[in-house]
Formats: sequence, C-alpha cells, structure tokens
Amino acid sequence: QVQLVESGGGLVQAGGSLSLSCAASGRTFSTGAMGWFRQAPGKRRVFVAAINRRGDRMGYADSVKGRFTISRDNGKNSVYLQMNSLKAEDTAVYYCAASVDGSYATSIDEYQYWGQGTQVTVSS
Repeated sequence: QVQLVESGGGLVQAGGSLSLSCAASGRTFSTGAMGWFRQAPGKRRVFVAAINRRGDRMGYADSVKGRFTISRDNGKNSVYLQMNSLKAEDTAVYYCAASVDGSYATSIDEYQYWGQGTQVTVSS
C-alpha cells in the first residue's frame, strides 16, 4: 500500500501562485509514476500533470501547460505541483495519485493510490 498526503492548497487571487506538495509513505515510492488530478464542483475528476518514475518525462493538460510545473524528489518520497498565473477556472480539489507502473500515465485508471485532496480556490 501507498499512502499519499497532499498539502499547500488555499485561497489565492487570480494571477497568483501556489505550490502543492504530496508526501508518500508505505510502498517504495520510487517504483511508480505520479500524477496530479483535479475535480471542480459538479464535474468529473480530470488530469492535470504527470511525471514518470525517473522524473525525466512530464506532461500537462492543455489548460495548464506553460503555467504549472510538476516535479518529484524520490529521496524525499514527494511530488510537487508549482502553479503560476492561476485563474478562477483552476479552482478545484487537487488530488495526488501514484501508480505502480513507472511509465508516464495520464488516465485515472492507471493510478492505484490516491490522496484525500487539497482545496485550491482562485478568486477573480
């Protein structure tokens, strides 16, 4: 099992920045790809960003490309999401996810472990 705990959410004005962190414990962290997803009220959970096991391949949803940056530190069992130039439409609960597969993954179904989520609210 892998336990994931997100932190860093909060309230920010449009144009501002937030940095999310996700700490993993339990099963060896470095064996899997990691991702961030988000879910706005009344909408389905969607892909935001992903990074492979080695941390040398990253990918982003078109809606956040150029504004968000995903990174990981396998030594600290952590993955991060730096969010810049935030918009009101970025408001959502953000979830960290871990996969047992080391390959880059963008689909919800490819992730076996999920955190509880952290709220990000962007005021316009």
